[in-house]
Amino acid sequence: MAERMRRKTARYAGFALAVAALLAILGAVILRLQALPRSPQPIAWGRETCARCNMHISDPRFAAQLQTKDGRILNFDDPGCLVLYEVEQKPDVHAMYFRAFNEDRWLSLDQVAFVDGQTTPMAYGFGAVPRATPGAISYAEVRQRLIEHSKREARP
Repeated sequence: MAERMRRKTARYAGFALAVAALLAILGAVILRLQALPRSPQPIAWGRETCARCNMHISDPRFAAQLQTKDGRILNFDDPGCLVLYEVEQKPDVHAMYFRAFNEDRWLSLDQVAFVDGQTTPMAYGFGAVPRATPGAISYAEVRQRLIEHSKREARP
């Protein structure tokens, strides 16, 4: 009787293991089939919060969005928040978008440049503009300036 119970238990354990493996494979296939976004995703202005500073994203002129390769969509209230998040968290980036501060449109990372001296929600001061804008600086330059600023702020 005990031997029969052991065989029955082993059979159920094997079946459960096979079902779990099948579900894991099915889940991986479904995740692979889901396409990553090819454009910025809508933001609920005034209701969503910044992924870095947790302030409400209420001024569309300075919003930014980072999309990761694992499908997360992170929204920011200031371009500086996105840049510092990218520096600090090192996410696996699929795409980055910045709202043009003087136009009603999004600019992708390969289209964007920045002008300094803007009054932004978190006072980083950079407004996104098209790359060909005279006097604009690159994402790399903004990134470097914000890294240096963060280091100065961290000193006692």
